[in-house]
Amino acid sequence: MDKDTLFSSFGKWISPICAKTFTDRVREMEQDKYVKKLTTLSYLKLFLHAQIQQRDGLREIAADVLCENFQRELGIQSISASQLSRKHNQVDSSLLEQVFQSLVQHIRRSEAPPSLRKDFKIIDSTTIGLCLQKYKWAEFRKTKAGIKLHFRLAYMDDETAVPEKVNMTPAKKSDRSQLDDLVDEVGCTYVFDRGYIDYAKFDDYCDRGIFFVTRTKKNTAIRQIESFKLPADARVKSDEMVYIGTPQKRMENVLRLIQTEDTEGNPITILTNRFDLEADEIGQIYRERWAIETFFKWMKQHVRIKTFYGTSEQAVMNQVWMALIAFCLLVLVKMETGTKHSLLDLYRWLKVLLWNSAEIWMERIHYKPSRTSAGRRKRV
Repeated sequence: MDKDTLFSSFGKWISPICAKTFTDRVREMEQDKYVKKLTTLSYLKLFLHAQIQQRDGLREIAADVLCENFQRELGIQSISASQLSRKHNQVDSSLLEQVFQSLVQHIRRSEAPPSLRKDFKIIDSTTIGLCLQKYKWAEFRKTKAGIKLHFRLAYMDDETAVPEKVNMTPAKKSDRSQLDDLVDEVGCTYVFDRGYIDYAKFDDYCDRGIFFVTRTKKNTAIRQIESFKLPADARVKSDEMVYIGTPQKRMENVLRLIQTEDTEGNPITILTNRFDLEADEIGQIYRERWAIETFFKWMKQHVRIKTFYGTSEQAVMNQVWMALIAFCLLVLVKMETGTKHSLLDLYRWLKVLLWNSAEIWMERIHYKPSRTSAGRRKRV
């Protein structure tokens, strides 16, 4: 963003978005043709502000423009809810998707994940229920509408997993329908739950050199070929080479089946086509899948992604991209500052210090307690 906005915490937060690149794309797509007041750049700032403040509706967003600091940021002094609604439904979702993708690339250039986590990606989906009468395009059940967000996450560092790719579909769509789009990199390992099991695709992955780690279904037909010896200190219960499926419908390639425990100590059975790692490493890779559940929980609690400002498919998708952009902007602040504070801490301080000097927000992020209570001291 332009240098003048960097004086505020809000300006510092949105600064990784290149205003020139964004406005050039807007011009190419003719998004602001005949627009006199609410430009697409102002729309972006307004709705990112609404995400960080978790505004409930368009009237609240319109009221935010009464703030003098925000007026200077936007270059407008007032806006109506109806104008916001029209713009929200008109903006091309691909424009916001490009902003999201550029931020993801920025994050990937900033940090390198540890060796265990750099070679695998997590795939999962989350369903958001909607009112059937308002969102008829979002097919789900007879009495309920809904959308399903399909994510591919990658670790950026020891703690942070960031969505690399996102697809939105009506909730009625199965998880397996998105595998072709989300699983595409030879040599990479994809971690997903049993809702994605597809024997034909698994054979294709084995032939192409794409790796996967997943769970078995309860009724999976398994034929043991060989049992591998386990180290004395192994956490896993068994490690076998197996065929999967019935004689009528089974995989051509052999897989590895591992009995181990999840993060809560519950027994799980894992399938993979990776034979080059220790069984305990495979178990740990699957347990790392918890990161996507943490991500879903964070998104649903701290940005506006469960209720929407518009009912059209484009308005819903635009809001999803705004939420993801807001998340990525916080991740970039965390990486730039090198702070050990959580994303939630950064988010809370930003909300309070939004129009204060960016230096105050940075000082709070870098602040370290001068003393530690006895209860927090590490016991020898």
